[in-house]
Amino acid sequence: MKTANASSPPLFRRCAVLGAGTMGSRIAAHLANAGVPVLLLDIVPEGADAGSRDRVATQAVQSLLKGKPAAFFDATNANLITPGNFEDDLPHLTTCDWIIEAVTEDLEIKQALLTRIAPYLGPASIVTTNTSGLPVASIAAKMPSEFRRRWFGTHFFNPPRYMRLLEIIQTPEADPQAVAAIASFADRRLGKAIVYARDTPNFIANRIGVFAMLTAIELMQQLDLTIEEVDALTGSAIGWPRTGTFRLADMVGIDVLAHVAKNFSRIKSEDAAAAKLPDFLEVMLERKWLGDKTGQGFYKKLPDAPDPRNNRLALDWKTLEYRPAQRPKFPALEMAKNAETLPERLRLLIAPGPGKDKGSLFQWTLLTRIWNYAADCWPEIADDLASIDRAMRAGFNWELGPFEMWDAVGVPESCEKLKSRGEHVSQQAWDLLASGKTSWYSKDAEFDLATHSYQTVPVPEGIASVAAIKRANGVIRSNAGASLVDIGEGIACIELHSKKNAIGDDIVSLVTQVLHSDSGPVRNFRGFVITGDASDFSVGANLMQLLLAMQEGEWDEVDLAVRAFQRMTSAIKFCPRPVVVAPFHLCLGGGVEISLHGAARQPHAELYMGLVETGVGLIPAGGGTKEMVLHAVEAAAQSSGICPENDPRRFAFSAEYQEALKKRFETIAMARVSTSAAEARRLDLLQASDKITVNRDRLLLDARETAVYLAESGYAPPAQPMKVPVPGEQVGATLKLGVHLMRQAEFISDYDVIIAHHLIRVMCGGNLTPGSMVTEQYFLDLEREAFLSLCGERRTQERIAFTLKTGKPLRN
Repeated sequence: MKTANASSPPLFRRCAVLGAGTMGSRIAAHLANAGVPVLLLDIVPEGADAGSRDRVATQAVQSLLKGKPAAFFDATNANLITPGNFEDDLPHLTTCDWIIEAVTEDLEIKQALLTRIAPYLGPASIVTTNTSGLPVASIAAKMPSEFRRRWFGTHFFNPPRYMRLLEIIQTPEADPQAVAAIASFADRRLGKAIVYARDTPNFIANRIGVFAMLTAIELMQQLDLTIEEVDALTGSAIGWPRTGTFRLADMVGIDVLAHVAKNFSRIKSEDAAAAKLPDFLEVMLERKWLGDKTGQGFYKKLPDAPDPRNNRLALDWKTLEYRPAQRPKFPALEMAKNAETLPERLRLLIAPGPGKDKGSLFQWTLLTRIWNYAADCWPEIADDLASIDRAMRAGFNWELGPFEMWDAVGVPESCEKLKSRGEHVSQQAWDLLASGKTSWYSKDAEFDLATHSYQTVPVPEGIASVAAIKRANGVIRSNAGASLVDIGEGIACIELHSKKNAIGDDIVSLVTQVLHSDSGPVRNFRGFVITGDASDFSVGANLMQLLLAMQEGEWDEVDLAVRAFQRMTSAIKFCPRPVVVAPFHLCLGGGVEISLHGAARQPHAELYMGLVETGVGLIPAGGGTKEMVLHAVEAAAQSSGICPENDPRRFAFSAEYQEALKKRFETIAMARVSTSAAEARRLDLLQASDKITVNRDRLLLDARETAVYLAESGYAPPAQPMKVPVPGEQVGATLKLGVHLMRQAEFISDYDVIIAHHLIRVMCGGNLTPGSMVTEQYFLDLEREAFLSLCGERRTQERIAFTLKTGKPLRN
């Protein structure tokens, strides 16, 4: 039975994690990310003296600080974790509101630990297990009934900071209010996508995901494919992570995969047979070839490889010897690259059946087996099919869940093809078709097994997507790059939806028209949000458009494009209504410039944000450099106590202004990118007042709430024109000395020096006398001048071309 989330997250004053292994320690880290003090306990090592009894937990915290990907939003969050041990520190559990058991996957060990902690629990303490597949009820079967009322499963996925799924496994005795409290906290404070699973082996995501991985291995052997070929066929082509099957297994740990696979032995006999590990995998387990944690698994990394882009050996599963990894090519994959969307790509790859090559046969067989297996399992593992799809999207990072993929290809067509080939079709699929339905979903409703009708998919309060609102409300205006959508409460959303949300003419035009006009949308709404549903907020300006114009020598066109971009960001900043920018995941270059000009920002916690233009031989010219100068002026005015307008010359020579400018110069010149929203604050790309949303699904409505708050608080845009003092050439000389020293140390190239000098000239105000008062437009003109000058450089064009081809910067 599902439990509704509370309207606001409950207060968890302190938590505890029992078990400081990889999973337990990272759960503790993410609780610390939520600002909650955490007690992390583990065993006392043999022979430990008085000063080293907490060594296991202490070393786990130290490993967290060094680990990649980073476990903490901010390294200072580690201070919220208190290491301890199971012998000395159990009395401290009395003060813990939520205790998570995360010790080794052994039923007897878990049961013994629960018996030990029971006397030390507070009267309202909630205890959950992070077991990845053991029956949750059986772990606490020997405990008193009062304990069992506060006991259920909370299955995190590794790494907990990044993997959004939290499976909640309720037992018949679990208190619904305790379940609701954890679900609400995990949703709002930990950013989790909550899925309620039944207490069956491997729950939902691992049940489907590990079946998929083992089926891929089986088909690899049958069709005589290589490790690399299977990874190519099970990667981004079908909407799965680029890691594919085997690279993912190396990351998760082959021992973990084997452990979860063995849980299938407790399911139906056909599941157990399908999950039998192949002989070569058993040998890998014996040899401790467990993946990344042991340095080798299905792949082996070469740390000293001359080409860092080709530094892996791949395992030959037949001989168990490593050889250079090959880049596989399949005709169907090459053809599918032309598809704009995943549904189109799937239809090209396998609809209405397998093609002639082994790759197409592999994908058809793999996917149809997964879809039918998910349908077969559905009544056993989940209340509804939407929970299964959500679990696979959030737990395995699939772009579409199994039922969504099946709909994309066509349920009637694929079932008939399977039937004609004598292959299995789930009874659930036949029931769907017999009811007269042809798809698992219809708009925002899902097929219900009990009634054989469509039922609305429940959505928790506060969660919404632009796509769902567009289906309900339609679109006010739109072009290929952006749309204007009414999202309620008097707020409109400017949705970015170009390819990778690269900012080109379409986005610039729509944003400017909507926000700059004195009539129309500006008068019809009391605020705006700029965001979208894509995987990234924006990768920055459309470099392909820019490069083509540069190669054709269309300098007037480039100049007009930069001016238009500057007008767009000015329209955002000076719009009479508040514009809240809600960036998420990748927010680079021009995306940052859009964000910097908002009245406020409502970022997602996972934010990789940076002004990276120097990496492609340019500087920020959409107002980004100008805004960083203005931030420096504001910060220096606060720290120095000098009013820049009343005493501009003294302010220009102040140490505080020089230091503030230096910090922001380094952020731009070194193309620094944050690893979280918390770090983006330290880089001055976000303000201290900007609220951070941890759950990506809540970002849109959180941003709307901020826009409503600003509107109701009597928002007024910044006064125009703002004048600030320039620091002048003396500060510029200091910055140039720092650049020179970096070149001498060979941290940067000769061309980096040239780019840095252009940036220094802009930030220091050109050749003006220190303290001269200038407007924002003056800085915009300097930005545009520097940008155009760099566009004419061959090495800038080489950098742009290289980045477009490889996705990486070139330091020429």
